[in-house]
Amino acid sequence: MAKQSRKLNVAMIGYGFMGRAHSNAFIQVGHFFDLPYELILKTVCGRNRAAAEAMAAQWGWEEAQTDWQSVVTRTDIDVVDICAPNHLHAQIAMAAAEAGKIVLCEKPLAMNLAEAKQMASAVRRLPNLVWFNYRRVPAIALAKDLVGQGRVGKPYHYRATYLQSWGADPERPGAWRFRKTEAGSGAMGDLLSHSLDLALMLNGVITEVTSLMQTFTPNREVDDAVLALTRFANGSIGTFEATRFATGCQNRNYFEIHGAEGAIRFNLEDMNRLEVFDRNDAAGVQGSHNVLVTGLEHPYTSHFWPPGHIIGYEHTFIATLADFLDCLAKNEPFHPNFDDAVEVQKLLEAVETSARSGSWTRP
Repeated sequence: MAKQSRKLNVAMIGYGFMGRAHSNAFIQVGHFFDLPYELILKTVCGRNRAAAEAMAAQWGWEEAQTDWQSVVTRTDIDVVDICAPNHLHAQIAMAAAEAGKIVLCEKPLAMNLAEAKQMASAVRRLPNLVWFNYRRVPAIALAKDLVGQGRVGKPYHYRATYLQSWGADPERPGAWRFRKTEAGSGAMGDLLSHSLDLALMLNGVITEVTSLMQTFTPNREVDDAVLALTRFANGSIGTFEATRFATGCQNRNYFEIHGAEGAIRFNLEDMNRLEVFDRNDAAGVQGSHNVLVTGLEHPYTSHFWPPGHIIGYEHTFIATLADFLDCLAKNEPFHPNFDDAVEVQKLLEAVETSARSGSWTRP
């Protein structure tokens, strides 16, 4: 007898790039993971009805709406997924939480720390997720396992860069991501938030930051680039750089960790590989080696294709959603959630405060 799955009706607010990534995950998760839920793409909502209807037709949503306030309170909606511009995150999440919905939200969680704390408080008794999807890159999940096993040893250095180049495009001056009233910040919230979330997962608490922010484009309201130095609670030090002006880099989300026993390096532009150095190897064969993270023994990959058949960006959203639904079924906590995103927001605020003051700042 076939297993009965509970249906969850999903409403997605927003229909852009992230809307496509989320829609694909909602559609595909049941194809790759055995879960006790069937996700129904009930409603996609956006300001432009024609665009929302086109999204619904292309991705299989049952209907398109333009009024998110009425959508999130509907009794036939179980899950509210927020991928609208940043300035709308808080009001949509608060309304969805008041209506008792499962709440999923894109990053950065909020426009500022105070707003993020309010959102986290509102959803604390409800299942919730923040789409820090890079945690579910198999190579990054393997890096976390290796750090947990002590393969890096006492950490000394954490270095992270998130480099894109599209911010210099003269044809994009009016994009909402460049308007402070809608985005809150530029490269800091869009890119640095990912790097900080991974650092917290892989290397622990950051205790202090000093930073600078730069806007290269005249009259642009948000930062184009941000640099930060950090101290970690474990005694290691860190450097972070995020920019949309790194000519030649499309989406280079990179980090490396150096410790007493080894090192790990990762670059999203080669996302199926993890570079590993083990100081305990025999001296004659010591050296960094590239691990192709597609084997049956690697995190998540057994759910997708046979070893050596690489996966892509879209699979990180699928794996994130699968873990969330598994936790939901077991009534277990899921990470990253709104509380985790508040910790990232604390660091973003500290980075901005330090850039203004020119001094070390504690989050």
